[in-house]
Amino acid sequence: MADQDRAIHVPPRPSPWNDPKIRAIIYQIVLIAGVVALGVFLVSNTLTNLEQRQIRTGYGFLDQEAGFFIGETLISYDAASSYGRAFLVGLLNTLKVSVIGVVLATILGTIIGIARLSQNWIVARLASAYVETLRNIPLLLQLFFWYAALTNLLPASDHAAEFGLNIFLSKEGLRYPWPVVEDAHIWALIALPFGIAGAVAFSRWARARQMKTGRQMPLLWPSLVIIVGVPLIVWLMGGAPSQFEIPEKTKFGHDGGAAVTPEFLALVLGLVTYTASFIAEIVRAGILAVSWGQSEAAAALGLRRGPTLRLVVLPQALRVIVPPMTSQFLNLTKNSSLAVAIGYPDLVSVANTTLNQTGQAIECISLIMAVYLTVSLSIAGAMNWYNRRIALVER
Repeated sequence: MADQDRAIHVPPRPSPWNDPKIRAIIYQIVLIAGVVALGVFLVSNTLTNLEQRQIRTGYGFLDQEAGFFIGETLISYDAASSYGRAFLVGLLNTLKVSVIGVVLATILGTIIGIARLSQNWIVARLASAYVETLRNIPLLLQLFFWYAALTNLLPASDHAAEFGLNIFLSKEGLRYPWPVVEDAHIWALIALPFGIAGAVAFSRWARARQMKTGRQMPLLWPSLVIIVGVPLIVWLMGGAPSQFEIPEKTKFGHDGGAAVTPEFLALVLGLVTYTASFIAEIVRAGILAVSWGQSEAAAALGLRRGPTLRLVVLPQALRVIVPPMTSQFLNLTKNSSLAVAIGYPDLVSVANTTLNQTGQAIECISLIMAVYLTVSLSIAGAMNWYNRRIALVER
């Protein structure tokens, strides 16, 4: 009977404070309450100070006339445009630098990273010198260097260097012919996503066919034909307009065509060369992470070094390369804000001018933060999606 009493004995329930689960919930509630209280205090204190100093708040100023010019724009803009349109111009300039910088830095960094593993002693040492030099010099100093080099070493506009096809390079920047935009060009641009979708569909069909029959079809050239062919057909159906606006030499330089300013060139050169030095190390580490047995197996099948790298090593190295590469893409995008130091009218530069004229610092800074946060999260989301696509699926 005593043994039975001991068997059904239930230990006393611990007090709520000694229960780990309840304590964890209490700690989280206290933390959230503290964060909310701090946020309410900061907002209330800020609004009170602004009211005492009679400083306007809100985003109504975006509809007011800006009254300042922007030297480089992708859309129509003049001093009579609104602050909102000025912010849009700055945003588009930032996106232009970021997209071009990411593409060029990826290409250059991949080449340098592969060169560091070259069996050619000179090529490997030159690639190592590039990486060790550029990644250890602050980016801002590199931007100053490129801007000084372009503005001091290039010839004056009346003695611009001509590269044929009416392309001129001078202290004014790079000026080149540009097609006169007509409806056919716009429709061709709209057709480009359909060409990309067609290339993706063809790629999936080719892989499914290979899984069924074992026959491998070439993907690169047919995909490029589809991507280029669809907009080309639309352009031909629209009458194939091919009129170009040609730069012409004038008394004070060159006029007409499209132009890229020295500030843009210096910013792109600085961002690309600096970021490529980090991407090169990521690519090198990714290649070294692939087992040497993979290369030996490819060599046993008769593959040369080039096809082995392209078809065997790099596809496996991508699983190691993509996550840190995402960080470099984000860094390049955020580092583009240094453009204000060399006078390129990016989002930060436009916001600073707007802030100085309106005095609405909180609104301008919040817009900058919101834009960079949105762009960064978009890049991270796209790269995470791609990383999941190439990840190994365990059974």
